[in-house]
Amino acid sequence: MNKENIKILDKKLTIPGSVEKEITEIINKLSDKGYECYLVGGSVRDLVLGHEVLDFDFATNARPEHVMNLFRRVIPTGIKHGTVSVLMKDRQYEITTYRADGKYIDGRRPDTVSFSDTLEQDVKRRDFTINGLAYDLAKEQIIDYVNGLEDIGKRLIRSIGDPIDRFSEDGLRPYRACRFAAKLYFSIDTDTLSAIPKTLETAKAVSAERVRDELLKIMDTEKPSIGLEYMRESGLMAIVLPELLEGFNLRQNKYHIYDIYYHSLYSCDAIPGADRIIKFAALLHDIGKPITRKEGEDGEGTFYNHEVVGTKITRRIMKRLKFSNEEIIKVTNLIINHMFHYVDDWTDGAVRRFMRKVGLENLDDLLMLRLADRRGNGQRDGLPAPIMQLQRRIAKVIEEDSALTVRDLDIDGHDIMTEFNVKPGPVIGKILNELLEMVLDDPEANKCEILLSKAEKIYNRLSE
Repeated sequence: MNKENIKILDKKLTIPGSVEKEITEIINKLSDKGYECYLVGGSVRDLVLGHEVLDFDFATNARPEHVMNLFRRVIPTGIKHGTVSVLMKDRQYEITTYRADGKYIDGRRPDTVSFSDTLEQDVKRRDFTINGLAYDLAKEQIIDYVNGLEDIGKRLIRSIGDPIDRFSEDGLRPYRACRFAAKLYFSIDTDTLSAIPKTLETAKAVSAERVRDELLKIMDTEKPSIGLEYMRESGLMAIVLPELLEGFNLRQNKYHIYDIYYHSLYSCDAIPGADRIIKFAALLHDIGKPITRKEGEDGEGTFYNHEVVGTKITRRIMKRLKFSNEEIIKVTNLIINHMFHYVDDWTDGAVRRFMRKVGLENLDDLLMLRLADRRGNGQRDGLPAPIMQLQRRIAKVIEEDSALTVRDLDIDGHDIMTEFNVKPGPVIGKILNELLEMVLDDPEANKCEILLSKAEKIYNRLSE
């Protein structure tokens, strides 16, 4: 080790008891054969911060084939780049040989990888100083070549070496900087942040799937707005979500303190917990406002049908970012329905139709979005009295176990085909849907004999 460039801190890090035995076993097996082995990267950073650690990664001077010979259950997950995964009970640990990267041609991966004999060289190829720490478990020492501990103390995200070089090598790194800022409540170092706009061409080359994953990891944080704001300031937002920027500095009306852009960010922040898909829906719930904005004679903005337009824009965004069909359906359903207007004179049938339209499984999420939308305007908090009244009525319908879909009816398509001796076809669905409309207004009618009697009349009418 180069003693001039290294800082060693004698400090015992608390390894969770659930993994301590396995981590010790991995390190001891390698050290017993004369190899170095250290915990590295994000796991060390989070142990220093006292955060929960989900993944423990190791760096060693042992070559991948030597590591594979030492352990019984090993997967060559990234052996081309020197990484193998060791399976211990239900956990998987990545062990990577010290390496030095060649030139990055595609903006994501080095064209060549050469193994190195020193921890220092391995550390200095990494992205940020806070991720450049290593921990010697046996000596209970933190090894720091890049002033990572100092930057953790300053709550600062700084690139290792020249930030333009680091971001030009791997276009995902700028997104990761924004994500770490949100996750850790850290600031991005000025020089590091100013390098992102100069390397946007590399950031543009990152696959939609990888960008989506980073965006969703930002959604996992308590305040996604931190990472999203850094994305806007650095120019990344213009690549990933240009539609969101259309609301920047676009005034709303007297009911909102913030412009459309910041209202969207703060609504996203207001979703409790870490449900990334609901937070993403909150981020995009008003994405249709800029295009539908009209200014009245009083200077106030109106946004008629912005939820309809916003649903189309959201679907386009999510397809572009390679979200699953299930996720697209979930988010667009919340956006199209988030402007529902409940009044006391809704009939019980109207409440059931609303529940059917939204989907029973989506009701809590929709009300959560409505609350976040209200908090995001900067003036109000809590659900208004009418919405709380609707919650009580929904709970009553659920308690009564009322039919909300054709699957809840006391008869099905086979009963209708048998009763009227008809073959499968569109007429069966039409009959069931008409029966459901009747039952939504009168739940007591959901009895087999009543439904079959009504079905006969519907069938005769349709036959004519």
